[in-house]
Amino acid sequence: MIEKSVIMDEAAIRRALTRIAHEIIERNKGIEDCIVVGIKTRGIYLAQRLVQRIEQIENVKVPAGELDITFYRDDLQHKSEDAVLQGAKLPANITGKTVILVDDVLYTGRTVRAALDALIDHGRPTMIQLAVLVDRGHRELPIRPDYVGKNVPTSRGEIVAVHLAEVDGADQVTIQQKNESEYLARA
Repeated sequence: MIEKSVIMDEAAIRRALTRIAHEIIERNKGIEDCIVVGIKTRGIYLAQRLVQRIEQIENVKVPAGELDITFYRDDLQHKSEDAVLQGAKLPANITGKTVILVDDVLYTGRTVRAALDALIDHGRPTMIQLAVLVDRGHRELPIRPDYVGKNVPTSRGEIVAVHLAEVDGADQVTIQQKNESEYLARA
């Protein structure tokens, strides 16, 4: 049996998102001309939570959207033929706006690269900022987050999993060793 360690519980996730919300407001001197966009799947729910916190702090409505990057991934040849493109659900034209892109875990940077391609296909933002709940390192591309909930040094033989109540029934972040066959298949 593979042992999982909880590295963030519900309270830690809540505190991290509250801190990120404050950092976003401070860096952007408010939230005017900002749009928060979550990357499918868990990034969408984290983006919604960030929007709620920002709205509580600033008392203004924050536009939020969703981004499905399935067909922008560079590993598409490994995807199932049944993959369904959801596309983007953006609340407004992103041209001239600051887009805060939200994801659960930043690892190699390839998901973010795909999200950047997808966003650019929908307009030309003034700036794109990246917010992640967990940065685990091991970048393969020169991508760096602007806002991080928790930095977690990992080995390539570990899995960091974000569990959210909206999808998984509870909020927590776990880390565990990959099983040997999974690790060898990716090596």
